[in-house]
Amino acid sequence: MALQGPIPVEFGHVFTHGVFAAGGFEAVRDFDASSGDRFVQSKDKTTGLPLWAVEVIDADPEARTKTVKIKVAAHAEPVLPPAPAGLPFVPVEFTGMTVTPYVNQAGRLAYSLKAAGVRAASRGGRTGTEKDAA
Repeated sequence: MALQGPIPVEFGHVFTHGVFAAGGFEAVRDFDASSGDRFVQSKDKTTGLPLWAVEVIDADPEARTKTVKIKVAAHAEPVLPPAPAGLPFVPVEFTGMTVTPYVNQAGRLAYSLKAAGVRAASRGGRTGTEKDAA
């Protein structure tokens, strides 16, 4: 099979209503290499770049899971765009997204989302199929 490893996906196909960053980026802990107070940052298996994670809120009112963490592989901590006036959260889009399906500890199918970068959301946070229909 030609498909191996992370599966490339378009941001708008995963988050049809867009997302809002619920905080800033944090370094992802490498649980195998870290011990006690010794923190080791996890690295992306493909690029070798340090991994950073940000929690986002799915703007889809029918989403079963309202928040998810997205990891970004980058040399330095990614910077979120400023929040628009009057909004408590920052509408963002992710570039170069991939999804990796896995079975979680509860025995259920789950997905790990990674991206190459983050940017301000276009057109009021709506992306993908919803933007095309507007």
